[in-house]
Amino acid sequence: MFAPLLLIAAAASPPAPPPPPPPCTAPEYRAMDFWVGDWDLTFDQGNGRTGHAVNHITRDEFGTCVISEHFEQADISYVGTSHSTYDRLRRQWVQTWVDSQGSYITLAGGPVAGQPWSFELATTEPRGPAGNNFRMIWQDVKPDSLTWRWQQRQTDGSFRDSWVIRYQRRK
Repeated sequence: MFAPLLLIAAAASPPAPPPPPPPCTAPEYRAMDFWVGDWDLTFDQGNGRTGHAVNHITRDEFGTCVISEHFEQADISYVGTSHSTYDRLRRQWVQTWVDSQGSYITLAGGPVAGQPWSFELATTEPRGPAGNNFRMIWQDVKPDSLTWRWQQRQTDGSFRDSWVIRYQRRK
């Protein structure tokens, strides 16, 4: 007697909703994929000397949601790490950097259009005793090379390079 009622109730119930997509699969989460890999770095140290470092950038330490950076300049025992992710609520990329000199820096930004660089992250709060603002930009991005610039905002609103690193993908 109740079996027909159960069949009618089962037929009337709505279909189960589709499962949600895996986390971090939207195209915005892939905007920094150009940076992932193993890199050999060179930069000017002044006095005609060239500095050397390595940077290991991964996307698999925390699933596919976080890009992790592992920077090392062995000759001065300097190491640093960052974690970057796309914040879907703020609709921008965010990064936290810490290093062996006690630095802690938070940055935010993302892809840039209409500029000679393709990606930019800027400090979210002034840095140092003078309260300076900085940004990093990724420029001339190619499959096996790019230029990274750490820049300080000047009083007139322009930016000046403080550190320019040339990246060459390790083969």
